[in-house]
Parts: sequence; structure tokens; C-alpha cells
Amino acid sequence: MMSDDRKWAREAIRIIEADFQRSADTHLIPLELPGLPGIELYFKDESSHPTGSLKHRLARSLFLYALCNGWLKPGAPVVEASSGSTAISEAYFARLLGLQFIAVMPATTSQEKIAQIAFYGGKSHLVQDPTQIYAESERLAREGGGHFMDQFTYAERATDWRANNNIAESIFQQLRFERHPEPSWLVSSPGTGGTTATLGRYVRYRQHSTRVLCADAERSVFFDYYQTGDASLRLECGSRIEGIGRPRVEASFLPKVIDAMVKVPDALSLAAMHYLAQRLGRRVGGSSGTNLVGALLVAREMVAAGESGSIVAILCDGGERYATTYYDPAWLSAQGYDLTGLIDSIAGCAERGEALPEGLLRAGI
Repeated sequence: MMSDDRKWAREAIRIIEADFQRSADTHLIPLELPGLPGIELYFKDESSHPTGSLKHRLARSLFLYALCNGWLKPGAPVVEASSGSTAISEAYFARLLGLQFIAVMPATTSQEKIAQIAFYGGKSHLVQDPTQIYAESERLAREGGGHFMDQFTYAERATDWRANNNIAESIFQQLRFERHPEPSWLVSSPGTGGTTATLGRYVRYRQHSTRVLCADAERSVFFDYYQTGDASLRLECGSRIEGIGRPRVEASFLPKVIDAMVKVPDALSLAAMHYLAQRLGRRVGGSSGTNLVGALLVAREMVAAGESGSIVAILCDGGERYATTYYDPAWLSAQGYDLTGLIDSIAGCAERGEALPEGLLRAGI
């Protein structure tokens, strides 16, 4: 006879699958680049998920993975270490299953994200030192008899890179009738590293010639790890671009499936974010700005080489979560950011083919 826990897990998986069937795929939005002829840039708009970000896919995969491994139990809390967006999405799925959810996040996490976690019934546990979110999550899960979801370890293995909620498969399906259906580059910034792992594995599995560019944040060890192979690298501070960049090398970051990397200064990421918001007519998050910089970089390289083709970058989340930070002039000024000249530089690259500002670090391009 099937145990009660097994019956509960089966019903939980049915609930998650039913929720997935009610949702449509996310949009692929073209962005014209008048200054870079022959290049067609698209943004995969992950902000249109029910919880508003790319992390909705990850949270669904993490819950299914944990359920199939027998890690989740009725009445036991789920704990996650996050900078906000994954926590919002996991709070959504925890509510679907009637589970308590606790998000362990840096104290600098935007109030908008904290409010969204609360909207889905989750609790936020804030820590002053962002490097301690892992240990604190483990402690809370252990003391509460729950499960630490640990996205930074399980992101790359929870997502099926061949099918089943695969962002790469979706991108290729949506490009089928475009002028260049096989993209020259896929561009994604690293949070856990799970998305770049999925993209890199998929293009190899399907035998595409597409290359993967990983665009890292300024305060992050991923770029340096990609160059040196030193997994012991550490930073004493967290990333200023929420959702991407890590102070330590995460298990889900797989450098061997990435073809090139770029480290983008935070000010340039925010400038590109503002430019992209102007072009799209709506706000986007800072990591989308990081990805735009990466896309412009490889687009210029293609034009210089006489190549034409398509590039797909990830639009990770919407900008409504950053109304009191990245889109607040007072906050930007207090942080020492003056973006006007940098926004003009991004426009100059996209619209006139001009060089990007100095400060980018690149590897493998």
C-alpha cells in the first residue's frame, strides 16, 4: 500500500503540473539595433511568468526535484537562500502545496520583493552579512524540521536541459520562422548558474553551433573562476545587481558549458537597464541591463567580423521590484551613480554602432 507521504507527494506533483498547464510560454521580443546591421536581437521575456521572473521556471523545477526525491513533507517548512526573485517564486509554489515558506535574504533586498514574498504567504528572514544566507538557511531548516531547497547547489540538476520547462527549447521553437532561426549567441547572467548550464547543455545536446555568453556582475566571483578555475574564490560583499553575481563559486555554475564571459560594471548594467526600459516602454530589472551589455558586445564583434545572425538575451524580471532603488534618482545619487553619460553610450552602441565604454572584462570572445 502506498504510504501517506507518497500519496501527498503525488498530489503535490499533480497540483504543480496543473498550474503549469494553465500558464502560457513567455514572449520573445525583438529589439532593433540600427547601428549594428545584420544583427537581430531578441529578449526572452521571463517577467511574464505568474511570479514575474525567470526564477519561476527554477522554482517549479526545484519543487518537482525535491518532491521526487522525497525531501518535502506535509506540514514541514521550506527554506531558501535568495536575493529575492527565487524566493518570490518558491513562496508561490509553497502556497500551492499548503507549505510554510521562509526566505533567507540579505538585509539590502528591496522592499518590493519582501512584500511580494509576503503576498504569497512567505516569511522573510533578513541577514546583515549576505555571505551567511546559506548557513542561516541550513540552521532554520534543521531547527524547524523542514527542507533547505538550496537553489545554488541544485539549480543545474533540477532543470531538465533536454525538455520539461526548458528555456532553451522554448527559445529555439520561437525562432523557427525568423530570418536566423539558429541564434549565433545566447546571453544570460549568472545567479545560480542554472540557466547558463541549461542553455549550454541544450545547444550541445541538439548539436547547434550556437554559443553561450555569460554576463557577470561587478561584485561576483564567477568571471574570475571562469578564468582561473579557482573554486575557493570568495568576496566579503554581495552583488549590487540583485539576482545575479555571487560572493562564492556555486555548485550550479558550470564553466565548461559556457563559450565566453564578460564582467560588466554595475553602473553600466544600470545604464543599459534604463536604456532598455526606454526602448521597451516599461521597466526591467538590473540583470536585464547586464544581459543587454553582453548582447551588444557580441553584436559588435559579429559586425566587425562581417557576420550576420540572431542573438537572444534573457529579460530576467520586471522593474517594478526596483521602484525605490534602481529607478529612484535619490537612491542612485546616494549610491554615487550618475548614469546619464553611460545611457548615452549604450544608445550610441545600439543605434550608431559606437564602442561600449571602457571597463568591461572579457574572456573567450
